[in-house]
Amino acid sequence: MQDRNLLAVEKPARYMGGEMGAVIKGEAELRFVLAFPDVYEVGMSHLGFKILYSVLNNIPWLAAERTYAPWPDREEYLRASSIPLDTLETRLPLAQADILGFTLQYELSYSNILNMLDLAGIPLLAADRDGAWPLVLGGGPCASNPEPLADFFDAFLLGDGEDAVVEIAEGVRDWRRSGGTKEELLLRLSGIEGVYVPSFFEVTYRDDGTVREIVPLLDGYTAVRRRFVADLNAVPYPTDQVVPFLKTVHDRVSMEIARGCTRGCRFCQAGYIYRPVRERTPERIMESVEETLRTTGYDEISLLSLSTGDYGCIAPLLRALMAKYAAERVAVSFPSLRVGTLTKELVEEVKKVRKTGFTLAPEAGSERLRQVINKGITEEDLLANAGEAYRNGWRLIKLYFMMGLPGETRDDLLAIADLAKKVKNEGRAAGGGEVNVAVSSFVPKAHTPFQWEPQIGYEEILTNQEFLRVELKRRKLNFKWQDAPLSVMEGVFARGDRRLGAVLLAAHELGCRFDGWGEHFRFRKWLDAFAAAGIDPRFYHRRRGPDETLPWDHLDFGVTKEFLQEERDKAFTCIYTNDCRTGPCSRCGICDFTRIRPVLNPATEAVAVPETTSEDVVAPPEEAERIRLRFEKSGRMAYLSHLEMINLFTRAVGRARVPIRFSQGFHPHPKFSFATALSVGVESVAEYMDMEIAPGYGADRLREELNAVLPAGIRILDATLIPFKSPSLSVIMDRVRYRVTLPEVVAPQLAEQAASFLDRDTFIYRREKEKKGAQEFDLRQGLHALFVDGTLLELEIDRAKPLEYVAAITGLTLARLADCRIEKLAVIFKD
Repeated sequence: MQDRNLLAVEKPARYMGGEMGAVIKGEAELRFVLAFPDVYEVGMSHLGFKILYSVLNNIPWLAAERTYAPWPDREEYLRASSIPLDTLETRLPLAQADILGFTLQYELSYSNILNMLDLAGIPLLAADRDGAWPLVLGGGPCASNPEPLADFFDAFLLGDGEDAVVEIAEGVRDWRRSGGTKEELLLRLSGIEGVYVPSFFEVTYRDDGTVREIVPLLDGYTAVRRRFVADLNAVPYPTDQVVPFLKTVHDRVSMEIARGCTRGCRFCQAGYIYRPVRERTPERIMESVEETLRTTGYDEISLLSLSTGDYGCIAPLLRALMAKYAAERVAVSFPSLRVGTLTKELVEEVKKVRKTGFTLAPEAGSERLRQVINKGITEEDLLANAGEAYRNGWRLIKLYFMMGLPGETRDDLLAIADLAKKVKNEGRAAGGGEVNVAVSSFVPKAHTPFQWEPQIGYEEILTNQEFLRVELKRRKLNFKWQDAPLSVMEGVFARGDRRLGAVLLAAHELGCRFDGWGEHFRFRKWLDAFAAAGIDPRFYHRRRGPDETLPWDHLDFGVTKEFLQEERDKAFTCIYTNDCRTGPCSRCGICDFTRIRPVLNPATEAVAVPETTSEDVVAPPEEAERIRLRFEKSGRMAYLSHLEMINLFTRAVGRARVPIRFSQGFHPHPKFSFATALSVGVESVAEYMDMEIAPGYGADRLREELNAVLPAGIRILDATLIPFKSPSLSVIMDRVRYRVTLPEVVAPQLAEQAASFLDRDTFIYRREKEKKGAQEFDLRQGLHALFVDGTLLELEIDRAKPLEYVAAITGLTLARLADCRIEKLAVIFKD
């Protein structure tokens, strides 16, 4: 067994590694650790993380590995045991990496970055790290204003990363070969387009706290322009992805069909920093989806872009996907469908397999405020889209709004409740439907027309939330909101400057981490951190002057400051800016119309569906045969829970393209069943499950196909065709044989203790359970055989857990026995 301490954490699968698709390189000249400053389930859902992992591991001399922020239970163990934070692939301590690259996805994850550096034993401040330490690199949407993190990072990558990360890795490799200083490395990296080295700029402040000047310290390095990928079709999409054992936030194929948006919503940072629009061709999308489904076993495709409905040929693409995959029960979802782009045809196609989530984002309740933010949708569009969804069987629609938008009045807030009620009325007209209303607080972001606008304060957020709660409750609508302190903190760091580094250090010392998670966020500690640094957080919520030097003015994301100011002026006169996709160029400054320009697909009536053979199409069979499998669960796989084993085999069936039957209902799932749920931490060579598959497929073929895709530690040992109406495994199980290996110091009198236990007629064991209360078992009556060989205890039992027997035999507590190795050797079935 490996790493028995994993039994002490809530979800061992977060830390064990060994997932299907993970890349492990024993030899590599350079090790590039991709670090996500949030929990595993969140980081594993991030497409950008997957893209970089694939791009980097395709380089022969480089190994890309992963690490995630450990949950507090795991952190407690690491600190108590003085074990440094390491990677999932090779258990490489982060301090031994060549490059440590953090994804900057969310401002409230900044405290996790410092905590991860601390857990790795890496000095927090960049000024304290020489060339012997890893290069600490950051990238992602928050790199649009990385100034609050400037003290901690050696460099940031602005913009698209597919090509730039390779150039950065090559630069570090060549520098290491030359044996240069860290200053020489940073000089080398500053020559790469899109790389920002914060130490090459000095920032001075006025007495009122505003930025006086941003002074370049390196000749010719006066501003840093964002990196662009000119054509998405020219960069790889990660088709061979790591498939997690546990359920993640987005447990599906995430297919980026386009990058960038030109709708021009004035609050939306992504709409400005990811311009111009670049669409993948439908042919490339179809190829990538096919490859990814086959390597991952997922049963859902999510078509990603900032506005999926704007994709140039979305309807024919969806028809092609449904034509190819509907028979295999593969669903398609749209996480970002803009109001007004939803058509009856799209709804009809999406519901063919199963109804995925349905979310619409009007953002503002009133027509006037939607004009201010340049949303460009009407109430009529919203109600039409909602009605179409309800009439096609959806019973719940989620509506997203923001409060605190520039120019908002109490009437605009009331309009949120009124509009949501009208949507619910559409559901009533279609036979019934519910509405969930989610309202977040507007946070002004860098590089947007509203970057100069104030953010409403803590008290006003609470007042507005209470007003909405009352109005929505009166209309019998469900209401969800973002906690006010979280919005306050996000607003501080979104438009913050370098002085916030002192706040981050103080917050780290106070124990702040996982601030995006309500159960771990401690607003009082953050207020203490601001006080310790002598900074008033409200300073960062204020209105900025039009001529004020902004902390991010030396970072060029392509859209000119003049254009953003023009858009701000248009907002308050309710002047709409047309989408340049269909209208004239808005002259935002992003395009040079040679290399950087919109890449759009021409309108088409149909997308070619790749030809398939009978071997390619795996439709769920109408009739089936039943095959019983015995499989092994060993090594790190012993730490998978029963639910994670279900997830593992669901993906394995998909990867192996097994023609399995599916259940009926709203969410069909493959028809297989396990004998029992094996306790976490127990190894086994006697796990059983039944599968219902197409007649004639064969037991031997099923065993071979599954073994070809299962991870190390899970292996099908036997496969047998059984009568379809055979009793279930749980019915025919009689007894189970286990072997327990005890440490020598724990049970020196094991043979005598076993003999004493066998002499008893009864032994009542009491198991305490929080929800079910106490349960009592007669362990002696449930014991059918007991053998001792040194420190090995072999027992055959019909109920209870093997460690409970060991505790009864030895008189030790379960806690003292936690390091015992437990193996399930056999299942004895009833005659």
